[in-house]
Amino acid sequence: MANASAFFTFLLALTVLQITPGPDMMLIMARGVGQGRKVALLAVAGMIFVSGVVQVGLLVLGLASLLSAYPAALIMLQWAGAIYLIYLGGRMIWGSFRKHSGAALKIKPASAWQAVREGAINNLTNPKSLLFMFAFLPQFVDTAAGPVWLQLLILGSIQKLMGLLSLGSVALAAGSVGHFLYRWPQLLGWQERFTGLVMIALGIRLLLSGHSGPAPAAAR
Repeated sequence: MANASAFFTFLLALTVLQITPGPDMMLIMARGVGQGRKVALLAVAGMIFVSGVVQVGLLVLGLASLLSAYPAALIMLQWAGAIYLIYLGGRMIWGSFRKHSGAALKIKPASAWQAVREGAINNLTNPKSLLFMFAFLPQFVDTAAGPVWLQLLILGSIQKLMGLLSLGSVALAAGSVGHFLYRWPQLLGWQERFTGLVMIALGIRLLLSGHSGPAPAAAR
C-alpha cells in the first residue's frame, strides 16, 4: 500500500468525488423524492454491490491497463452513459405528466429489481466514476509494498464503501423530502420535470465534452 501521505491524498480526492453532484447522485435524489427511501436505497445497492463488484473485479483483473492502452474504450463508455442519462431524464419528464395529471393519483413504485438494475447501469456507464477508478486510483499502488492485485482490491473497495455512505445518506434525505412533497402532487410533478431536465443536460454535456482525461475530483 502507498505511504500514509499518499493514502491521505487518495482519501481526500475520494471525499471530493463523493460529495460532488453528478449522474449517480442525481438519480438517487430523483428516486428518493419521487418514490421514497426504499427505491432510492435499492438503487444505491445496485451502484455499490452490483456495479461495484463488476468494476473492482475488472480493476483487479487489469482493465485499468487496458483502458490506458485503448482510450477510445473509455470514450465509448462516456457516450453510453450520456445516452442513458438522457433516456432516464426523458422518461422521468414523460412519466411526471402521466402520474401527476390527476389530483389524487397513486404512484406505483419501481420494483426492487428495476431499482437495483437502474442503479447498476447508471454507475457502470458513469464515465467520471470510471475515470477515477481506472485512471486515478492505480496511481496509489506501490509495487514494492505488496501484491498489486491486493492493493487495487483494497483501494477499489474503499471507494465503493465510501459511496455507500454518501449515496445512502442522500437516499435517506431525499426520501424524507419525498414524503413531504407527496402532500402536493403537482409540486412533485414539477420536481420530477426539473430533475429530468437536469439529467438530460448532464447527458448532453457528457456527449459534447469528449474525453477530458483523468480528473481527481471527478463528479459522481
